[in-house]
Amino acid sequence: MDFAIGFPSLYPILDAAFLPSRAEARQSVLRSWVGELAEAGVSLLQYRNKQGSEPEILADAAAIRLAAGSGMRLILNDWPRLAVQAGFDGVHVGQQDVSPREARAIVGPHRIVGVSTHNESQLRKAEGEPVDYIAIGPVFSTSSKENPDPVLGLEGVRLARGITRKPLVAIGGITLESAVEVRTAGADTVAVISAIFRRDADSEGSPGKLAKDFLRIFE
Repeated sequence: MDFAIGFPSLYPILDAAFLPSRAEARQSVLRSWVGELAEAGVSLLQYRNKQGSEPEILADAAAIRLAAGSGMRLILNDWPRLAVQAGFDGVHVGQQDVSPREARAIVGPHRIVGVSTHNESQLRKAEGEPVDYIAIGPVFSTSSKENPDPVLGLEGVRLARGITRKPLVAIGGITLESAVEVRTAGADTVAVISAIFRRDADSEGSPGKLAKDFLRIFE
């Protein structure tokens, strides 16, 4: 996948944990949130569903694909086969998932493959893999994972930038207040989860508004 025009500054990750459990309600929320993000100018979005069945993930993916329109590239977490089946633009794999090479073999040469890394050894290995971008984290303390890896801080981002020339995605506890310094440390983009998707979004601002806030500070 060619990122010659530049990797987007913002990479929201929509986790199914923030969605209602009832199918009809979750589809409605997905369409609403993804539509807001598209309108805000988000051009890359990942959907992460660690617990759902394959039919549920595919149903969610269809709702996301419909709401995203043509201006947003969609990445599915963990499932290269389902990413192809859903018509998504790529897949993101972690250290415990299928390998980047296996993912590439499944999705082919024209879809995006990204990989998570959490230390220098994983970074150096990822640099030689057939991936389009490398994620590094957690940069800060995060509540988005039950058993997070050790916090790397801004120094971890700087280290990663010195190792790879591939697009670098920083993730983990990044907020509107810390996003600029994370990019200054060397990240091409910031991946955010709870900073945009919140169960109490009505009181804090919608995902679309929060995405606009991030995009505004990167201008």
